[in-house]
Amino acid sequence: MTHRDTITSFSKAIGKVALKAVAHAAVKHPVKTLKTLLHFSPGPIGLESDDPIFHGAPVVVFITSPKGNEWAGLDIGMCAQNMMLAAKSLGLDSCPVGFGKYIEQTPVYHKLGIPSAEEVELAIIFGYGNEKPDPHPRAKNNAIFIDRMECC
Repeated sequence: MTHRDTITSFSKAIGKVALKAVAHAAVKHPVKTLKTLLHFSPGPIGLESDDPIFHGAPVVVFITSPKGNEWAGLDIGMCAQNMMLAAKSLGLDSCPVGFGKYIEQTPVYHKLGIPSAEEVELAIIFGYGNEKPDPHPRAKNNAIFIDRMECC
C-alpha cells in the first residue's frame, strides 16, 4: 500500500484497536503490557501523531498466512527478512510492525481485500530512514566453537 491518506487512516484505526487490546491485557499482565507500550512513540502512547503505527513510511506491506498454519511464524519471518534485506540492498530502510496484525479488528480491514482463509501476521514499512546511528562496537569472543563432540 502506498497511498498516504490510506496509510494514515489504517495507522489511526490500528492505533485505536491496539490501544484497547493493550489496555485490556494490562489487567492480566501489567509488566508485559508496559513493555508493549514502549513500542508506541512519540509520547506516552504515541497516538498524538497523525501516523502512530507506520510513522510516515511511504510503503506498508501486510504479510498474511493461511489461518491455522502451524509453520506460519517461520514462513512469515523468512519472508519478512528476505524483503527487508532486498530493500536494504536497494538503499531502502525497513521495519517490521507487529501491531499491523490489529488491522483485522478495524473497520478499514475490508479495504485490503484479503481472502477470508488468510490472516494478517505482520506489517513491514519501507522508506528512506531519517537517521544515521553510529555503528555498534563489534562484539568479540562471543562464539563458542566445539572441536569434538563426544557421544554416549
